[in-house]
Parts: sequence; structure tokens; C-alpha cells
Amino acid sequence: MSESRHEPVARFCGNCNCGCPQVFVDPDASEERRIRITDDFGQQIQLSADQFQDLLDQAKTGSLDRVTTMAG
Repeated sequence: MSESRHEPVARFCGNCNCGCPQVFVDPDASEERRIRITDDFGQQIQLSADQFQDLLDQAKTGSLDRVTTMAG
């Protein structure tokens, strides 16, 4: 991963400073890798804005709700 500026968008824990999962926009990245999601284990994924929008749309319609019941 090259050094570039990452603009934080959201943090999914917020109760500590322990490396909580976060969403960033990397304006210096190529278009297909502009959205960066990091987890608290040091891993990351990179998405295009269109891919991220698809994820948001699925979450808004409730089609991802079953993930929490499958994981629990």
C-alpha cells in the first residue's frame, strides 16, 4: 500500500482507539480502489465508489441483515 492521504468517513466502534474498522476515501488511489475499508486485524479491502454504493444499497434494503444472524 503506497502512502497517500486517507479521508476518514466512518468508524464502526468509536468507543476506543484500538484499531476499529473504518471506511476511508483515498482520493489519490485509482478509481477502482478509491474506497478503503480497514478492519481491526490490520487487513483492508479496496472498492470502487460503484461497488461501495452497491454495498450500501444492499444494506439499506435489508438484504445484508441475515449476515448478523449467520455470524451469531
